[in-house]
Amino acid sequence: MSLRRTKSIESSIADSLEKGHNLKRTLGTWDLMIMGVAVAVGAGIFSVGAKAAGSYAGPSVTLGFILAAFTCALAIMCYAEFASAVPVAGSAYTFTYATLGELLAWIIGWDLILEMLTAAAVIAKYWGIYLSNVFALWHWDIPAEINVVGLKVSWGAFVIVAIFTTLLVLGTKLSARVASIFTLIKIAIVVFVIVVGAFFINIKNYTPFIPESVPTKGGDGDAWSQSLFSFMTGAAPAQYGIFGLLAGASLVFFAFIGFDVIATSAEEVKNPQKTLPRGIFAGLAIVTVLYIGVSLVLTGMVPYTVLADDPNASLATAFVAVGAGWAAQVISVGILVGLTTVIMVLLLGLSRVLFAMSRDGLLPRSLSKTSAKRGTPVRIQIITGLAVALIAGLTDVGVLEEMINIGTLSAFVLVSIAVVVLRKKRPDLKRAFKVPFSPFLPILSAVLCFWLMMNLTTLTWVRFAVWLVIGLVVYFAYGRRHSVVGIEAKRIFDDTIRDEAIAEEDSLRK
Repeated sequence: MSLRRTKSIESSIADSLEKGHNLKRTLGTWDLMIMGVAVAVGAGIFSVGAKAAGSYAGPSVTLGFILAAFTCALAIMCYAEFASAVPVAGSAYTFTYATLGELLAWIIGWDLILEMLTAAAVIAKYWGIYLSNVFALWHWDIPAEINVVGLKVSWGAFVIVAIFTTLLVLGTKLSARVASIFTLIKIAIVVFVIVVGAFFINIKNYTPFIPESVPTKGGDGDAWSQSLFSFMTGAAPAQYGIFGLLAGASLVFFAFIGFDVIATSAEEVKNPQKTLPRGIFAGLAIVTVLYIGVSLVLTGMVPYTVLADDPNASLATAFVAVGAGWAAQVISVGILVGLTTVIMVLLLGLSRVLFAMSRDGLLPRSLSKTSAKRGTPVRIQIITGLAVALIAGLTDVGVLEEMINIGTLSAFVLVSIAVVVLRKKRPDLKRAFKVPFSPFLPILSAVLCFWLMMNLTTLTWVRFAVWLVIGLVVYFAYGRRHSVVGIEAKRIFDDTIRDEAIAEEDSLRK
């Protein structure tokens, strides 16, 4: 019952064909590209881009986006190679199970749950807040939260999660069509921001491009708010400067989680060997161009200190500051539309990771039952929808933002390493896409992702450790004993022992 037991690629592909536990292949290149843009544009620009500029990097947040995009591109190449070779649900979890063993696969699956659950909750909460802002534009006084039995409830979060949970239950293709409409509107809004904002750029706002490092609020004793790297090296807690740029890059990496989520839908893609790499890279290219454009405009319109002074800074903050309030109103509507699709794709990705883990027996296998008519995992989709709605509607999700990044980055590290392992273990495997300059680029990807992890706060690492401990308890209490691979290995072992005993008896009789 080794903790390093692996699941063969052939077994994973065979499981994707199991009746009652399989998904329907309906997605094409366009769907995947739109899915990537849908989840990425909004998650970064509309919610944390301004925060990263104001609190961490200043105008150099543009470099932060470029660094994050470069790191993401390296990791995504690793995902593309894996997905073209193992086109089944589960993303990094499935890839790790095939190469590094069950325990690490469980850990990375648990990390993916953290990433997508917290991301969906954070964005759903923001959606409810922006919905209230849009109502305010029409002079409708409808609060973002209502009081229910003494609890403050973000009703908007419940509504949007319920809508997309229903759509995803009805079918992945239907959900993708709805997402396409919202995403095209979102791209139009972002282009609008870049074009209109360019007229308000003041070159002086780019100076200093990398602001001088200053102590964070709370002084030298504020160890929890500094990066783990600064904490380990003894550097005083600070913001801005080089370390601020790196911390900003770690935070805006949140913008690129969409491409990790796309890989979870591999089992629902037509001709995945070619479609997946094309869809992922096309989406990443569009998103990177949009991010760089918006970050240049954002930091050129107003001094970064204006963003730092507003705890709720956003793109609208910059337009209001330059007297273009009318543009801020358009942006508020655009943000609402933009965040809508983010929630849908994250709900999809979360359910597919849980589906893969459930089908492997590491979670109750009954949860992976799919609808015979629609080919969707109805039970898991409803459960994930309820979990996201409760977290978003009833809790303060602000503390969860960096948890999303550490979950994503840890998955990227292991997938990058796993590519090198699979190349050595299965050189015979057909791959429609191969990471160039292997093993150099996969190793570089792992190192850069780990470096970004080191620039997240100490408190984030502590929370991450607690989450991992909870995951290990669940694994050893349930997953390890119910693992399909483990049960099959035990059956083969018992059969071998029995056959050997029978053979020994026969030899003694003779």
